[in-house]
Amino acid sequence: MFRHKGKERTLKHNLRIASLLSFVAGIVNVAGFLAVQRLTTNVTGHFALFVDEIFKLNFWQGFIYFSYIFFFFLGSFVSNVLVEMVSKINDTLIYIIPIIIESIILFSVAIFGQFLILEHPDLLAFCLLFAMGLQNSLVTTISNATVRTTHLTGLFTDLGIELSQLFFYKEKEQKDKLFSSIKLRLTIISFFFLGGLLGGIFYSKIQLYVVAIAAIILLIGIIYDDLKMKLMAQNRIIEQNKNGI
Repeated sequence: MFRHKGKERTLKHNLRIASLLSFVAGIVNVAGFLAVQRLTTNVTGHFALFVDEIFKLNFWQGFIYFSYIFFFFLGSFVSNVLVEMVSKINDTLIYIIPIIIESIILFSVAIFGQFLILEHPDLLAFCLLFAMGLQNSLVTTISNATVRTTHLTGLFTDLGIELSQLFFYKEKEQKDKLFSSIKLRLTIISFFFLGGLLGGIFYSKIQLYVVAIAAIILLIGIIYDDLKMKLMAQNRIIEQNKNGI
């Protein structure tokens, strides 16, 4: 689900990566909000608050809101720099470093979260926004902008458009393409919701340690992907040997 890029990707690949990463984003979204009352998977609301604070001449608070936006942007920037660098070495491994960095950040937040909530709540928000910027940029690059997993505004817009198009597009090829796209949108929305639900339930029990669950899910995802590709390569070799015999 991670290794295929652009036109090589199928609906199945996109559904798998969408369900995994939107589930993680759902956990982070709810856990971050419950911990520090900040949005930690998107920056739309922060931009409005930034402008509001500037008009009130609360420049320091305005700078904090601007920093939320900047750290999401920085995560996206760093992710793509890493993708471009790794692609020159091995294009099939472009996802490894961003996912590992995201996992490290989430584990760090889980370990030091309670201290950060009390002493540096903004730093905690910066870390989570950076991690979500990493994730969103990576999945956008891999899927050729087909999959986005950290916020739902655009998804509901696209879903509304595509559902309305069902009334007008009658050709089988057009309807099949629409149904595939609608299925992808609903998968992302559903898993984001499920991740948020799980994040809320577990936050009430284990506080910010819940984001460690998200980190573990990410690592399981890349391990699964690696094992599956190795198994497929091994099966191809066995099949080639049989045909050669």
